[in-house]
Amino acid sequence: MNALKFPQNQMAAAAAAPAPSSFLHTLHPLTKPSSTTAATRRSSILLTSVLLWTQHTKSAAAFDFRLTVPDQTVEEAESGIRSHAQSLIGVKDLLAAESWREAQKLLRRSSALLKQDVYTMIQASASAERPRLRKLYADLFNAVTRLDYAARDKDRIRVWESYRTILLSLDDILSALFNK
Repeated sequence: MNALKFPQNQMAAAAAAPAPSSFLHTLHPLTKPSSTTAATRRSSILLTSVLLWTQHTKSAAAFDFRLTVPDQTVEEAESGIRSHAQSLIGVKDLLAAESWREAQKLLRRSSALLKQDVYTMIQASASAERPRLRKLYADLFNAVTRLDYAARDKDRIRVWESYRTILLSLDDILSALFNK
């Protein structure tokens, strides 16, 4: 009677019971498979999901949340910032043509690369300057996110407001980084 009232007693009884053989499992479908069979099944599912995930992910389809590139030097970041900023500004042609999906892809790709480079530069700057640079960084990439949402919604007014904010924020952060 206690076994019916308290689930922990049922779990203890199930743990004490011997593992069913694979023959019993084929006869009775409700019987649990052995732990090695379950572990093998879990590992094969995990391996399959990892393989499918790596084959079908595209960096242009989603934001990249890495903040810095491992072992990236300040010089590499400086050289990349200008080209990635130009790429970010170049999304204007796609926005003007109202190619929303392509604009989002280019926006995400260029902003992810720019984000890494700018963050590397912020980390290399003097600690007294970092709070101001982080504020400019947040302003820039919040505007990028707003532009991405506006392009998704095909809202022309918000797209162009966000684009202007990106241009102003980009000018502010680049002048703060390079005019020390």
